[in-house]
Amino acid sequence: MQIIKKQLEFSNSGNLELFFLGSGSAFTKRLYQTNLLIIKGEEHLLIDCGTKCSQAFFELGKKVSEVRNLLVTHSHADHIGGLEEVALMGRYFNRRKPNIIINETYQHLLWDMSLRGGCGFNEEEAGDTLNFHDFFHSLRPEYLTCYPRETFEYTLNGINLKMFRTKHIPDTSSDWTSSFWSCGVIIDDRIMFTSDTRYDPELILEYDKKFNFEIIIHDCQFFTGGVHASIDELAALPPEIKKKMYLVHYGDNFEDFIPKMKELGFADFIQQHTYYSFD
Repeated sequence: MQIIKKQLEFSNSGNLELFFLGSGSAFTKRLYQTNLLIIKGEEHLLIDCGTKCSQAFFELGKKVSEVRNLLVTHSHADHIGGLEEVALMGRYFNRRKPNIIINETYQHLLWDMSLRGGCGFNEEEAGDTLNFHDFFHSLRPEYLTCYPRETFEYTLNGINLKMFRTKHIPDTSSDWTSSFWSCGVIIDDRIMFTSDTRYDPELILEYDKKFNFEIIIHDCQFFTGGVHASIDELAALPPEIKKKMYLVHYGDNFEDFIPKMKELGFADFIQQHTYYSFD
């Protein structure tokens, strides 16, 4: 893996690249939010589109309306807060619906609980208002059997994506089955990106045993409690896991924790506005 600073583009020469529009938690003021752009050849995919995503693209010389493909991991605003802009720009300005990789269960949750109020009532004809399919073209992932937990798969023009369920909210849920819908993503069977999850060592150990990931990009906060894994909880993972684990979704004070991160044996903190390039 190479870590490269260069201008953001939506295509490349064909290798797999990850670009973090932000690396921060929901409430950071300078790191933006953890929204991830995958680029491979002529294809790209945006994983999550939070409230600051459009601004991040703008400051990088791009427009969020240029995004053709989306995948959403869960319904917190730092992950879906920019979707209404994408939807409305697509329908009323670009006249083009972006693709979204989403199963039927989460599509209904995303539309009915989050997007419908701002999008559904902008037009009415014979008593009918707009629906999800007026704004997005749904790409349905396939349910995979023989996995440790609910997992779906979709291949987008050479980018293989496996979406596994996570234990995120509420903070009292005992496992992923009792949690509100959320997922992480395995990219080309090489990279695990947890998105938001509480400490869930079985998830990491079971899927790494199956795939032997090159790197694991894990949600991390600097205190224990709530709905995110903490650096102290993650410290209990085996050394061979930690040495390939990059921490993300952290607070603005992350510099204060660089010595601790290194002492505990993690690979590094993910850097915003940076390419992670894989041959």
